[in-house]
Amino acid sequence: MLDILSKLAPTAATLLTGPLGGMAVDAIGKALGLEGATQDKIKEVMSSGNMTPEQVAAIKKAEADLQLKLKELDIKLEEVQAADRNSARNMLKESGSWVPAALSVVTIAGFFFLLIGAAGGFFELTGSDVMMLLLGVLARETASVYQFWLGSSSGSRQKTNMMDKK
Repeated sequence: MLDILSKLAPTAATLLTGPLGGMAVDAIGKALGLEGATQDKIKEVMSSGNMTPEQVAAIKKAEADLQLKLKELDIKLEEVQAADRNSARNMLKESGSWVPAALSVVTIAGFFFLLIGAAGGFFELTGSDVMMLLLGVLARETASVYQFWLGSSSGSRQKTNMMDKK
């Protein structure tokens, strides 16, 4: 569902997995004509393969409305994402847990295992929907791992701009 939604409504897809998920569920649910929308109901409609052109257009309009609403509320999506990452990093500092590091290693190792395995001819990625889905998920999560540990490019840009001002 997130893959489809990220192409039609990237802001909504990003919000869906964060603290403003309810706002995204409401917007996409209304666009799809769902009463009492939930992520499961949205997923069911989007994965059915029976979405009408009107529903696709409604999702795109909901995306534009959602972006406008965020601007009206003066919520900057990058700030929300940065705050989410920072809270996770602070939790890691306070707890000293090894779990985030272990999950990061498993995610990155899995991604490169698939790439090296496919490049070495050990298995085929093309023609296998499951393998392509797995590669897509691992690629997205690998990016999340890098952002968690190293920061995002927007954060790097902000730091560079702040250093230039000094």
